[in-house]
Amino acid sequence: MSDYTKTNLMEIEAPAQFKGLEARFARDRLGSEHLGVSHFRFAPNLRVPFGHSHREQEEAYVIVEGSGRMRLGDEIIDLAPWDVVRVAPHVVRAFEAGPDGLAYIAVGNDRPEGGDGEMVKDFWTD
Repeated sequence: MSDYTKTNLMEIEAPAQFKGLEARFARDRLGSEHLGVSHFRFAPNLRVPFGHSHREQEEAYVIVEGSGRMRLGDEIIDLAPWDVVRVAPHVVRAFEAGPDGLAYIAVGNDRPEGGDGEMVKDFWTD
């Protein structure tokens, strides 16, 4: 393996997973043994109703555009550009975009083979 890898997040295909949400995953392209880097873009006012947690993987999120909110367990925090939020693996989390949309970079550490994400349906409801 090379001592470095360069990739462009915007050149990675964003498969349709949820209407109004683009998600680009660079872990494979980076060829990293320890890091995952992803880019997410939410349409204005989009709230994803499901959340997720991990068994082992800690994550950090860097807000790069727009604003919004993040639900972390039972707590909701406001998000603005250049906020960085670190989340322990067991904490269920979900995002909601503000009126100008929301874009962030997610960085994760080592994960077990095949991943360790656990989805939580209907996590963010009013």
